[in-house]
Amino acid sequence: MPIRVLDPTVAAKIAAGEVVERPASVVKELVENSLDAGATHITVGIQGGGIDLIQVTDDGEGIPVLDLELALERHATSKISHESDLQSITSMGFRGEALPSIAAVSRMVLTSRARGTDQGAYVRVRGGIMERKGAVGCPEGTSVTVQDLFANVPVRRKFLRSAAAEAGRIHTVVTQLALAHPQVRFQLVVNGKESFASPGSGDLRDALAGVYGSDTVDAMLEVSGTDTEGRRTWGYVSPPSTHRANRAAINFYVNRRWVQSRLLLQAVEEAYRGLLMEGRHPVVAMHVDVAPAEVDVNVHPAKREVRFHHEGALFSLVQRAVRETLVAQSPVPLVSPSASASSPMRWGPTPTQEPLPWRDLVPPREQSSTNDLPASLPAALPALRVLGQASGTYIIAEGPGGVYLIDQHAAHERVRYEKVTQQARERQPEVQGLLDPQAVELQPAQIQTLEEWKETLASYGFLGEPFGESTYLLRGVPNGLKDASPEGLLGEVLDLLSQARDPAQASDSVAASIACHSAVRAGDMLSHEEMVALVRQLEGAESPHTCPHGRPTMLHLSANSLEREFGRR
Repeated sequence: MPIRVLDPTVAAKIAAGEVVERPASVVKELVENSLDAGATHITVGIQGGGIDLIQVTDDGEGIPVLDLELALERHATSKISHESDLQSITSMGFRGEALPSIAAVSRMVLTSRARGTDQGAYVRVRGGIMERKGAVGCPEGTSVTVQDLFANVPVRRKFLRSAAAEAGRIHTVVTQLALAHPQVRFQLVVNGKESFASPGSGDLRDALAGVYGSDTVDAMLEVSGTDTEGRRTWGYVSPPSTHRANRAAINFYVNRRWVQSRLLLQAVEEAYRGLLMEGRHPVVAMHVDVAPAEVDVNVHPAKREVRFHHEGALFSLVQRAVRETLVAQSPVPLVSPSASASSPMRWGPTPTQEPLPWRDLVPPREQSSTNDLPASLPAALPALRVLGQASGTYIIAEGPGGVYLIDQHAAHERVRYEKVTQQARERQPEVQGLLDPQAVELQPAQIQTLEEWKETLASYGFLGEPFGESTYLLRGVPNGLKDASPEGLLGEVLDLLSQARDPAQASDSVAASIACHSAVRAGDMLSHEEMVALVRQLEGAESPHTCPHGRPTMLHLSANSLEREFGRR
């Protein structure tokens, strides 16, 4: 096939695919244009998940009448003019690709009135081709209406998800931009009803309350730090007692730009090391302010990825600021200087002598599967004789090989996990009916997850039905919950299901969550009969050596080690 220059219309559609991936991409680009225009109030309206209609209206500076058509030309922008400007970008957008890319794959009307002028103007474009233009009366600012997105690119529209799922993605974009710019008032209207509104007070805590709710925000801790070079980090993080099942609530903003950064994520996770249980993640909204010349945002057309010129310094700044805040609120495990990175952490002052040699975890921490046991351990537990309880947390038992210390919560988690899994497999879950059905408000993304996994939820005892567009009427929950409210457990389970890759992982995640919230806790005083019953149930478990999250259920003190430590051999 001979080489030829592509038709401009085809080239425009290809270029648009790099910028406009889905309706949420359109909203992000248009809202960022509004922010660059100095808007203080931005309204986003959508219908059909943004596929049928997207309208973004702002009170910004507006576009002069003579520049309105030029704004639809590719690489036409008012934000940079020279190559050197790329070294110090301060605006959200700068490529001059958003408006022409959106216009190439939709029907678009751009209406604007510049500040201080008496009249506005509009242009109407279909598939990148101008249809009509003229004068119009309108308020100061800009309004962009996008209809029939990807109607002329059916291959792209075919891969979009449901309207509810696309609306959920747009909701995420708007809420994150509200956290990046708390001084701006945002409003999201979905199918004619307000779905989200931020106060625009300039206080990040107020914006957080609108996104995560006042209960979560009241518990969050303020973080602030500055280094000698003037780099600054600030924001809020949750205490170790407040956590999520996934990383969806960990967000970073660099110079007010919502970004994805593996570097910043590692810095925060390092700050929480030893304070959060494995598999749990905090709620984080961290801003980073650096000189524009120190960050490269010209990495990808979507501008979500950035590169830093001084990664080590920024990592240390964020890690130290978050860690110092957490240290002031939580006890920190102290590790002896002689201990290796894989050694268990000790609490309190470092002992003056070496630890006893009998600390054999059963199975080792690095064991990734609850079914793959070390060769030296039998698959089933030996018969154990319960001796008592230590610290209200550990059951002390004697067996043929020595003494066993059993973590009562981890052990009961394993027992409960296998029981609820079996009940779900047989479609006979134990359900606790609610005397008063609870109306639970759900985010658009949660509604989509609930619809996708409703059969799995029912098999584990979650009973209810939709009650309006964003409310779920919860009538029953799994039996035996100890420390979770029905609506709280439902929200946690939906978060877990949103990350599930297949039905097996989904079922495992739900069972593990139910088991955790229905198991006895550390600190619960148990009678001798209760301890014996729990140990007997653990002996009968298929995988008694670990809890569903991979933590060991027991430590083994061998008879030979005890004799050696007491000088008997």
